[in-house]
Amino acid sequence: MGAGAASFKGRNGQGGVMQAEIKSADLGTLDGPVLLFGGPYSNIQAVEALARFAKARGIDGSTMICTGDIVAYCGAPRESVSAIRALGCAVVAGNCELQLASGAEDCGCGFAPGSRCDMLSGAWFAHASQRLDADAKAWMGALPDVATFGHQGERYGVIHGGVRDVARFIWSESAEAVFEEEWQALEKIVGPVDHIIAGHSGLPFIRETPRGRWINAGVIGMPPHDGGQQSRFALLDGGEVTFHRLSYDVAGAVADMERAGLPRAYSHALQSGYWPSEDVLPPGLRVPSLARG
Repeated sequence: MGAGAASFKGRNGQGGVMQAEIKSADLGTLDGPVLLFGGPYSNIQAVEALARFAKARGIDGSTMICTGDIVAYCGAPRESVSAIRALGCAVVAGNCELQLASGAEDCGCGFAPGSRCDMLSGAWFAHASQRLDADAKAWMGALPDVATFGHQGERYGVIHGGVRDVARFIWSESAEAVFEEEWQALEKIVGPVDHIIAGHSGLPFIRETPRGRWINAGVIGMPPHDGGQQSRFALLDGGEVTFHRLSYDVAGAVADMERAGLPRAYSHALQSGYWPSEDVLPPGLRVPSLARG
């Protein structure tokens, strides 16, 4: 896997993390099934469940790609990083990796200042920063910001949120201009791509654009705000993408969060299937209050 130099600096006007330079990696040609996932979020039980799924399908780390944010809301950051490293899968840096590696004081998630998620993030970020050793943070700092690979004759780009703003929220209903802007930004770095795989927003989707498919693989560490406990990941096989539900030991993950003394809002989210706040979501993706019972 080849990579160029990179560095991290600053934040943008919306509170997202900006990269002064972008580090890219070429993952080569991956013509068999490729397992795509994002956001382990310090949920070791979800990481272990995903590893079991991959093993049962004969998929090893060389054909697994993570879109970043290994560490976040849940209670086992050190264990989750160790497990992802042991898998040997490719990882692009999320805002959480960049912030922890740089010694920042917050996650840089792009939450609106004063929102509930913004206020809750301080506790889990401090816990993660304290639990991760220097080696883990150095490994995070060496991760590429973007990656490319070939599959069935097409070229894919992999990013976290946005290209210049790693914490940019891009949704299934985002304006066409948003996808075009990001496509242009990525191609300035890595050259032409047929499709883009992304993460960060937490909701899996495929958006057909004039350029190609924008594929958000979803996250494994938190349910997609749909009232169910299962999280999501994707398989790319034969050029087609399918989304899959991931069942894991939710009670174990909640227990880890309780032992860590983390706020109950996110452990409740694992159990209820609903995020602690909808203010990060565009109106069209919010769930009417009556639907929550």
